[in-house]
Amino acid sequence: MIKRIVKLTFRAEECERFLEIFEESSPFIRNFEGCTHLELWRGKLERHVFFTYSIWRDEEALDAYRHSDLFKTTWAKTKVLFADTPHAWSVEEVSY
Repeated sequence: MIKRIVKLTFRAEECERFLEIFEESSPFIRNFEGCTHLELWRGKLERHVFFTYSIWRDEEALDAYRHSDLFKTTWAKTKVLFADTPHAWSVEEVSY
């Protein structure tokens, strides 16, 4: 199982557009083969900073998504809204 956290920093005036894009694409991402969970988080103080938190069956499923038309289309719409470089981490549980 792969847990993926992606930090996305947007220009403040583009946050609503990003939320629209996420609303449109999230059902398709959630139903993508190998995706078992997807959440969107927003910074409490930095309202222009968002995080996606997703869980994938394995690295192959995540890679398949990252090479899919769904990802390419969604990413093309999203990346033009950024104020800073996105950062991504693949993590696994050590203890809970």
